[in-house]
Amino acid sequence: MELPLVVGADGSEPSLRAVDWAADEAALRGVPLRVVYASLWERYEGHALAEDLRKPSEEVMAEDVVGNAVERALRRHPELGVTGEVLPEEPEYALVREGRNASALVLGTRGRSGIAEMLLGSVSLTVAAHADCPVIVLRGSHDNRAQPATHGRVLVGVGEESKDSAAVRFAYDEARRRGVPVEAVRAWRCPAHETTDHPLMAGEPARLHEERAVETLEEATRDAPEDVEVRRRTVEGNARRVLVDLSHHADLLVVGARRREGHLGLQLGRVAHAALHHSACPVAVVPQPA
Repeated sequence: MELPLVVGADGSEPSLRAVDWAADEAALRGVPLRVVYASLWERYEGHALAEDLRKPSEEVMAEDVVGNAVERALRRHPELGVTGEVLPEEPEYALVREGRNASALVLGTRGRSGIAEMLLGSVSLTVAAHADCPVIVLRGSHDNRAQPATHGRVLVGVGEESKDSAAVRFAYDEARRRGVPVEAVRAWRCPAHETTDHPLMAGEPARLHEERAVETLEEATRDAPEDVEVRRRTVEGNARRVLVDLSHHADLLVVGARRREGHLGLQLGRVAHAALHHSACPVAVVPQPA
């Protein structure tokens, strides 16, 4: 049996757009959709949530949030198997646990200021850092559709340890479902201490670093499936800035997260952090098995 796609709902408009996106994604994958609501969010956001739903706070009930989200997903995809559940826990713990039996987790973000924004931001970061499955956070100027593709590409960042990359494999699968190419990008930089003012040597350090980037990219995409078009691209610059810039022209940005010895769960690197904070499109953080 296929593992379900899990989406977190809290009744806000961004989370309802996440439900729409997750319903599209579940339909593309041919898997059930599971909607979960961590009821302790009300402790921190009861008033803000009530304003979103235009109801008095005493009428905002967790069961209503889940029920409305399930109905919304079914209206969008009547053939989809959709279930919902209220989880009486903090959202970070509930969603990380849900990820143990999910094909992926989908989370929305909302552009609030103050405490609510900090709490929701911490939820997304914590879940992305510790979940056992890919976590898709809907960022930037995305609409509420996973399909049809707007920009016609899935963007994946290729890191130093490129062999057998779970992020690259995930990007292939997502591109195949959408019928779009994968744009695999390797950013490179020439360290300042390797530059020289000698006219015969000025371009040599940069050329060597670019060649290494090309080799890394080719290694990462060597086993690309025949039914997925792969566009390889090396770009000089900081990887965080490069991927955020390119995200303006992508439907999904895929980045990896690797387990580190001596730490619990996944530790997000600078690239993943930058993508989650600044990407112009949804971001998939994919754990790399040890």
